[in-house]
This record gives sequence, C-alpha cells and structure tokens, in this order.
Amino acid sequence: MTQSASLENALSVIAKRGCLIYPTETYFALGAGAFYPEAAARVFTLKAREKAKPLPLVLGSLDQLSLVTKDRSPELSLLAEKFWPGPLSVLVPALPSLPGEVQDERGLTSVRVTPHQTAAKLCLDAGLPLIATSANKTGHPPAVRPKDLDPELCRAVDLVLDKPPFPGGGPASTVVGMEPGMRLFVYRQGPVSVQALKKAGFEVALNEG
Repeated sequence: MTQSASLENALSVIAKRGCLIYPTETYFALGAGAFYPEAAARVFTLKAREKAKPLPLVLGSLDQLSLVTKDRSPELSLLAEKFWPGPLSVLVPALPSLPGEVQDERGLTSVRVTPHQTAAKLCLDAGLPLIATSANKTGHPPAVRPKDLDPELCRAVDLVLDKPPFPGGGPASTVVGMEPGMRLFVYRQGPVSVQALKKAGFEVALNEG
C-alpha cells in the first residue's frame, strides 16, 4: 500500500529498499536507493524497461560523487563546475560496489547533480544517490504534474511524493560521455546545448543514430 506523501516517509521507503515516485527538475522520477540491487531490479520491472538500458542516478551535491565513481579528472571537474547542479548527465566509471542495473556493459553509470530541492534533499538526507528514471511505463509520456502520473504505476510503488515544487518539464537531461582529452560524445541532446558545451572548452561529437 502506498504511504502518504511526506519527506520523512520517503526517506523511510528508501532506507527499507523500497521504490518511490518523486519530483526532479524535468519530470517525476521513478527510483530507489542506488546501492540496492533488488530495488533497482524492481524499478526495471515497474517501468517495463529494457535491461540493456541502465538506470541513471541523481546526486544531492557534488560531495556525493565519491559514492559513485573514483573519477577525478580535470574534464569531469570542469563539467561539474559549469553545469552542476543542472540537467547534464555524465557517464563516469562506476564503483564496483554499484549494482549492475545502473551500469552499462563498459562499467559506466549516468549521473547528474539535481537542482531540484526535493530530489536533492532526499539524496542528502538518505546519504546516497537515487535512481532517477522517468516515472512512466516505457513508451508512455513522462509526467510533470501529479495528475499526469500513471495510476497503475502509482499503486505499484511504495510512495508517491507529489508535493510542489513540481518538475519544470521540457526535454530530458543532456547525456554525455567523456572521451580522451577535452572531447565529449553527446548521446542525447537536451537542456544543456552543444553550443554551451563547446563554449566551456570541449570538442563535441554527436550521436547521429
């Protein structure tokens, strides 16, 4: 049974390795604590997501990056300085302790520092990153208001945190991978433009697929 929507109850669900719906800067997210394989597997099932598409993560602050990766490259530091908190997801080498559900076949995980106050507070108060895939069944539109959420999905999770501030909508986060040197590969274009990445000093290649 879904619990009432409060931050305290949300933190309890995360600690108990449950699944919840919560707001981010773009859409409502379906997620759980990033360290729990059983919760991550449940997110895949609830969303009907292909197992070949790893689940992305959000952080509450840059300090939480050490919970995800050992990467301390100047390139990552520059991206963090210019674009975090914000809707830029960066593929970084995952720590071996992270579940396979949040890593691709290369051992990379997608992470961003969220500017949304609720999502960030959940991460910080829980002391861990959160899985943050859009709260919709695969193939269905994402939700920016509680009325847009799939009722079946809402019943299936342990909590729906649907209090304002609500998501801002718009395109999903820009997703980039770091290549040797000051080069980026853009897997998905979004709010952080190619022009902004180039202005920050990067050479940018686009996914033409």
